[in-house]
Amino acid sequence: MSTIQLTPAQHAILAYAYAHSGGKIEWFPANIKGGARQKVLEGLCNRALISPSGTGWFVSAGGYAALGIPHRGPVSLDALDAVIEAAEAAQPDAPKPRTRENSKQARVIAMLRRPEGATVPQICEATGWQAHTVRGTFAGAFKKKLGLAITSEKPEGGERIYRTA
Repeated sequence: MSTIQLTPAQHAILAYAYAHSGGKIEWFPANIKGGARQKVLEGLCNRALISPSGTGWFVSAGGYAALGIPHRGPVSLDALDAVIEAAEAAQPDAPKPRTRENSKQARVIAMLRRPEGATVPQICEATGWQAHTVRGTFAGAFKKKLGLAITSEKPEGGERIYRTA
């Protein structure tokens, strides 16, 4: 067994790369987004657990040793599931940004969750925001920060309707 200590997230990332992509780092836990992914990569690289290649990052010999794997080869999905479950159990749920119940964001989210969804003009009327603020909130606060999946559809001759998926 290796003496290198990995965080649960690092362990899951390396194990997934080993099992699914020939050692290439392509997957991250859901709570690691945006700039945090770059920080995780830098941390793994600084510890010589991954190394850069022309097409991305790959698990290095040190990374395999940290996983307790003497050589590269296939791993069973059951073993990978056990690794990921252990990592998730050891790591408490990452705090997610919350929205106050009486805020404009909360009202907009409630509108998007209705079966009929909501249009930008409806949201503008309910919040007092301008249309560009509504669309920016969809992309920034809702999709990036809160992780909401927002879908839209435009019926023929009608206004675009937004919903949370």
